[in-house]
Amino acid sequence: MVDRRKFIQGATLAVGTAVLGCTPKVENPPSNPSLKDSERIKHNPIGVSTYSFWQFNGPKEDVPIETCIDKAAAMGFDGIELLLVQMTSEENGYLQNLKKRAFHAGLDLMGFSTHQGYLNPDKAYRDENIEKTIHQIELAYMLGIPTMRLNTGRWGTSKSFDDLMANKGIEPAIEGYSEEDGFGWVIDSIEKCLHVAERCGVVLGLENHWGLGRTAAGVKRIVDAIGSPWLQVTLDTGNFLENRHDQMEMLAPQTCLVQAKTYFGGGKWYTLDIDYPWIGQLMRDHNYRGYISLEFEGNESPDTAVPKSLEVLREAFYYEL
Repeated sequence: MVDRRKFIQGATLAVGTAVLGCTPKVENPPSNPSLKDSERIKHNPIGVSTYSFWQFNGPKEDVPIETCIDKAAAMGFDGIELLLVQMTSEENGYLQNLKKRAFHAGLDLMGFSTHQGYLNPDKAYRDENIEKTIHQIELAYMLGIPTMRLNTGRWGTSKSFDDLMANKGIEPAIEGYSEEDGFGWVIDSIEKCLHVAERCGVVLGLENHWGLGRTAAGVKRIVDAIGSPWLQVTLDTGNFLENRHDQMEMLAPQTCLVQAKTYFGGGKWYTLDIDYPWIGQLMRDHNYRGYISLEFEGNESPDTAVPKSLEVLREAFYYEL
């Protein structure tokens, strides 16, 4: 067998020499063939949240998830992030039909955007939200979604969300309690959900999303205190209203999903001038190769603004092999 192999190798080498008219270089062969410059650049996969097509404008039945899946596929996205409150059912048949529809459309179900809150002195309230979060993790598992957006919740002392936005997301603690109390409640509550996240293979991404998550320091304090690979960060580019670059730099190393805001036609509550080339470089510096999920939050029609947003994100988020 050894002699036969050597014979074949020798014959192949001789043929190669005769055809090419040169002596093959066999010393120190490269371990991998070199790639063309265009082949060395890979784009991060880009998804879109179903929120981008709805934005809580009117009944959710007017913008069904199925329509969002079809539009996202037609526009050229790689995946879609489902907003739980936009879904019309949590029954298994509905979930599996969404999974099938996305699969046939060539889309990943890549994110699950959920709401919960632990920022309340009432233990019964927190326990209810722990059970709610566990149920949401199990829904993500049934859908085959690998990461789920998590919130700290809000104090609820603002009169309305419009008032909260007018005050740049800042609201006072419930009378008689402090942020220190709040951090304890949130950390304890999230810890009680992590065994289910690990069992289901769903990474929880704590978002910079008002409440104690309004600042990068608040998000990082919670994630670092828990210290679990099943709790990372969902980095929202539009939810830092001051010192945006410094705060994003703090969270970039622990980011498992980037939610990217755009505001074509002017924002619903505010408009930010977000430097996506800078953010793209930040994520390359941290070797981030995961999903970017568009959250369009402008007043222009999603039918025109979402494709324009996709172009912006494609240009900004890439990496070199």
